[in-house]
Amino acid sequence: MYFELTEEQKMIRQAARDFAQTELKPGVIERDELQKFPAEQVRKLGELGFLGMMVSPQYGGAGLDAISYVLVMEELSKIDASTSVIVSVNNSLVCYGLEKYGNEEQKQKYLVPLAKGECIGAFCLSEPEAGSDATSQKTTAIDMGDHYLLNGTKNWITSGSTASTYIVIAQTDTSKKHHGINAFIVEKGMPGFTVGAKENKMGVRGSDTHSLMFTDVKVPKENRIGEDGFGFKFAMGLLEGGRIGIASQALGLASGAYELAVQYAKERKTFGKTLADHQAIQFKLADMATEIEAARLMCLKAAWLKDHGKPYVQASSMAKLYASEVAMRTTTEAVQIHGGYGYVKEYHVERLMRDAKITQIYEGTSEIQRIVISRGLLK
Repeated sequence: MYFELTEEQKMIRQAARDFAQTELKPGVIERDELQKFPAEQVRKLGELGFLGMMVSPQYGGAGLDAISYVLVMEELSKIDASTSVIVSVNNSLVCYGLEKYGNEEQKQKYLVPLAKGECIGAFCLSEPEAGSDATSQKTTAIDMGDHYLLNGTKNWITSGSTASTYIVIAQTDTSKKHHGINAFIVEKGMPGFTVGAKENKMGVRGSDTHSLMFTDVKVPKENRIGEDGFGFKFAMGLLEGGRIGIASQALGLASGAYELAVQYAKERKTFGKTLADHQAIQFKLADMATEIEAARLMCLKAAWLKDHGKPYVQASSMAKLYASEVAMRTTTEAVQIHGGYGYVKEYHVERLMRDAKITQIYEGTSEIQRIVISRGLLK
C-alpha cells in the first residue's frame, strides 16, 4: 500500500489551499451573514479549472483524478463550505453526469461551458414530498412527441438561481414507478421555468438554495439523458460519486475547525498556562485529530476505487456517513475549546459548526447511508 501523493496532487492541493486563504477567507463571514453568493470567487475557480476538475480535456476539463478532487474539496471547505458545495455539485453531479451518460451533442452544448467554468449547473432531484424517498417523484414530464411537457416543483436546489443548466429528474410513466423516471437538461429562461425565493438557511448560507417551479415547460426530446426510463438509475449513479464530494466537504469542515482549535489552544491562557497545557484539552485535540485522519483515509480510499474503476458505492457511503459525523463532533468541540469566543462569528468556528450539519443531510442522509451500507454487507 502506497500512501504518498504524487507531485501533481500536492501542487493541486497547495493551489486550493492558497486560493482558500487569499480569495475565500476575506469576506467569508460577511457572505455568510448576508447570504451573499460568492460570484467572483466561483468565477476565479472556473478559470483555475476547479469547476470541471475530472472532465476530460476533450470537453474543456482539467482531466484530474478523484483523489485530487478530494484534496481540493478539503482545502476549500476548511474556509468556505458555501463555495465548496457549488464546486461539488458542478463537478460530481452535473459535469460527471453529462460526461458519463450524455450523448456527444449534449456534451458539446452543455458540458464544455460547464467544465470551463463559463457557467454553473444544478442538479434537481429533491421535491416537497421526495427527499430520501427519491422514487416518489411528483414532477412529471409528459411525452408530446418531439418534446416533453415538464410540470412540478423541485426543492433545496444548490445554485438554484445562479445556474444556467439544470439536470431535472421527472416521472414520465407512473405505471412503471421508478422505471418510468427520466433525466432532462433544462435551460434557464425556458418559458414556464420559475425560480422561487432563496431559502434562509442555518448554514452554507453563501450558497443560493431555491425551489424551482415548472409549468408546461417544453423540453426538447434531444435534452433527455439516456434511454427512456433511465432517470432513476442515472440519479443514483451520480449520488454515488457525489457522496465522495460531500464526504470531502465534511472532512474539510472538521480539519478547518481542528486547525483553529489548535491555534487557539496554544494562544489562550487560563490558570497561568495555555489551554494546550491542560490535559483535558490535549485529549480533545487527540480525539479530533484521530477521527479526522480516519475520515481522510476513507475519503481517499473511495476516490482511489473510483479512479481505478472499482466498485465504490459502499466506500463512498461509509466515507460520507463517517466524515459528516466527525465534522459535527469536531466543529462542536472546536466551539467548546474556544469557549465564549467560539460562540461569536469573528472566530469562524461557530460558522463551521452550522455548516457541518448539512453534510449529514444532503446527497443522502446518514440514515440512507446506513441503508446503502447494510444492503451491501448483506446482499
